[in-house]
Amino acid sequence: MDSLSLLTDLLNLYSPTDHTAEAVNYLVEQMRAAGFAASVDGAGNAVGVMGASHGPNEIVLLGHIDTVPGLIPVRRDGDRLYGRGAVDAKGPLAAFVAAVAQVGPLPDRRFVVIGAMDEEGDSHGARFIADKYRPACLIIGEPSGWERLTLGYKGSAWLEFRARRAVGHTAGQSESACEAAVGFWNRVVAYAGEYNTERDARRVFDQLTPTLRGMRSDSDGFADSAALRLGLRLPPGFSVEELTAQLNSLANGDEIEIFPGAVPAHRAEKNTPLVRAFLAAIRAQGGVPGFTVKTGTSDMNVVAPVWNCPTLAYGPGDSSLDHTPEEHILVSEYLRG
Repeated sequence: MDSLSLLTDLLNLYSPTDHTAEAVNYLVEQMRAAGFAASVDGAGNAVGVMGASHGPNEIVLLGHIDTVPGLIPVRRDGDRLYGRGAVDAKGPLAAFVAAVAQVGPLPDRRFVVIGAMDEEGDSHGARFIADKYRPACLIIGEPSGWERLTLGYKGSAWLEFRARRAVGHTAGQSESACEAAVGFWNRVVAYAGEYNTERDARRVFDQLTPTLRGMRSDSDGFADSAALRLGLRLPPGFSVEELTAQLNSLANGDEIEIFPGAVPAHRAEKNTPLVRAFLAAIRAQGGVPGFTVKTGTSDMNVVAPVWNCPTLAYGPGDSSLDHTPEEHILVSEYLRG
């Protein structure tokens, strides 16, 4: 397998969420050519199996093949390879496939490489496989930089607040729907600020972080309506149930809808055989290994609590380039990864 051609071809197959079939089929074909038993599963994930047909030593390498929207023409500029998904996360996924292909089949190991769909959406691909595997180890394919291991991701929730008020004269004292929406947002910000004052301000991973992602208002002449769309990043120990209760209390009787797919934070153990193996492998390639946790969310949040096995996220690429117009990966880093 030509690992660089694999990544380049994947980047040329633009695959935003809900339009992944072409890229999935290509990856399945390439895995079959490299000796995997590969197929498309019931959710539309690309799945390749290498090694023993059964046994306790199963290692799942879970990446995602979908990207955020925004086509970036694929081009090479020196050591930089540009394209949507170069770091998030076709680079790590292609590295998984190429690495397992180089190892080849082993009699006492079973490698399962999964290119999941919908990670940038509701993680339907990861949710589909949660009850299909019970691996001894889990590796999530996300950009960490080739020398670093990611041990945790914050949780996330998306919600919409909706208020409706009878139309009143602007000289009156009654609260408008728009004022109700602004008041709700201010209460959410104040609550998060109070929660975070008890935590180290330098540790964003441990803080509750709300963001305002959209707003709209309307009137039919008799009633005004206003809506806000919010995203929240949840710290460890902050459950979705706790979030729901707090938001309902802050809504003062107005409507709150928390969208499906909300997940709590997850932090993996540091002292595991999987982590130690990666540290040794990075050093063997001349690297200086390190650890990080991420303020975003990944498929780790979905499957790691279910499988309860040694877990980490790893992949070449600079995560600060995720979702940006300048997304690219260093070819040298990809090959080391």
